[in-house]
Amino acid sequence: MTESTPSKRTFKSRFANAFGGGKPRSRLQKLPPSTGSTPELLKAHAREGSIGGSTLRSQYAPTDCDQEWQIDEQTGERDHTGLLHGLAHHESFDSLDSLSQKILGVQPYRKPGEPMIASLSPELWDHIADHLTPDDVANLAISSKTLWKLLGPAPWVALEDPENHEYKVKFLVGMDHLLPDHLLCFPCAKYHLRIKKGQETLKATRILNPIFDCPHATNVAYAPSRARLTTGHHLPFSFVQLVMRAQRFGPQYGISADTLSRRYKDRESEWMHQTRYYVHKGRLLLRVVSRTFAPPDLPISGQRHLLYSREDYFPYFSVCAHWRDGELMNICKCALDHVVKPKETVRQQLQKGPAVKLSLRNPNYFVTQCSRCRPMRRCPQCPTEYLIELKLAEDRTDPDNQFKQAIIVTRWSDLGDGRNPAEGPWAACNGQSNIDSFDTIGKRALSGIFESQSGVTIPGQTILNLNPSKMNKGEEGHTWY
Repeated sequence: MTESTPSKRTFKSRFANAFGGGKPRSRLQKLPPSTGSTPELLKAHAREGSIGGSTLRSQYAPTDCDQEWQIDEQTGERDHTGLLHGLAHHESFDSLDSLSQKILGVQPYRKPGEPMIASLSPELWDHIADHLTPDDVANLAISSKTLWKLLGPAPWVALEDPENHEYKVKFLVGMDHLLPDHLLCFPCAKYHLRIKKGQETLKATRILNPIFDCPHATNVAYAPSRARLTTGHHLPFSFVQLVMRAQRFGPQYGISADTLSRRYKDRESEWMHQTRYYVHKGRLLLRVVSRTFAPPDLPISGQRHLLYSREDYFPYFSVCAHWRDGELMNICKCALDHVVKPKETVRQQLQKGPAVKLSLRNPNYFVTQCSRCRPMRRCPQCPTEYLIELKLAEDRTDPDNQFKQAIIVTRWSDLGDGRNPAEGPWAACNGQSNIDSFDTIGKRALSGIFESQSGVTIPGQTILNLNPSKMNKGEEGHTWY
């Protein structure tokens, strides 16, 4: 019997023997409906070797099975199909939520609290509401539908009471983030539609400049709160609202602080004013720089004529409501006494008389103020600081004497967060309330905070009390004039 000659091996057979293993593999078949498809059932059939007469492949196994489902039995490696199936997502997409619930201890299916709230009697909720302020009761009523029904209309009736006007304002301020197209009118305690949304500009007091449609705009009894900047210029509280709303919620809720900055000249005098605003830690800061040329050797009447407005006997520069109680005006008059006389030649002196002063030929234009008028002052009743300086400035309108001494009065103030004009720094600067500014502001001055935002570092200043004697006479006192 002759030996059977071996069959000729082809390239295809060699490739299959090299990568496929020894035993031939049959095609995969779907599981019959009766067998089920649970992982436990698949494991049981896999241990027997076949399912429905065919070998079970590893790519049909779940990812959390044993190693025999993921590694080939002959080569000891995972085939490409198993690798691709291993990259698939077999778990729930809520795995991160379930993990956070395990870590934080949060119950995944927490029962709603409405039945628990409804289990308490309405009399008990009314008793709880009696211990709260009207604005807190209104906030409690809108927290859920159940409390809305239990408390009834009593919270809203209480807010409409004229005696609860302040509580109604506090409740409405919390709705700012819901009404970008409206602005809260504090005298009316209502939200009015903004007329010029995003285009509100600050103008002089003599110009009618409504920013929302208020039915009581011309009623003196409903006059909005405003702060005096200089003669003929005021800052309405509504602009502080717009700036702080835009800072907290976004530009669509108001305007930026830079749009309020102005530079203008007084209509009745030679005073020049420059205002600038800056938001720092949720509060609006104000700086007003006022200056004018100061002639030398002014008498008392001339100093008053230079400093005061004959319209309302207020200073031309910016002041707070406590400017009469203290040393502010006396400090300004002391600074005017340090203004040096302009240069005079011997010939010019002889034309006036026989007396000649050689010191007037080359005067020292660099003025040094005394220890009384040089330090910075802080109002003890509101967050306001003042600095009075004498600087050499150019006067282009006078060809004979172009360089003159100018008195510069700078005011820094904290205007608050723009939530309520009857509270906080805004009310203190307007004289409606008093605060201890030295304890409130702390060691760092408002001037240093404001100037640091532009990269300017002012020299260290000694900050003194503007009213060390603590005398609050107002117009009844005579030292301010």
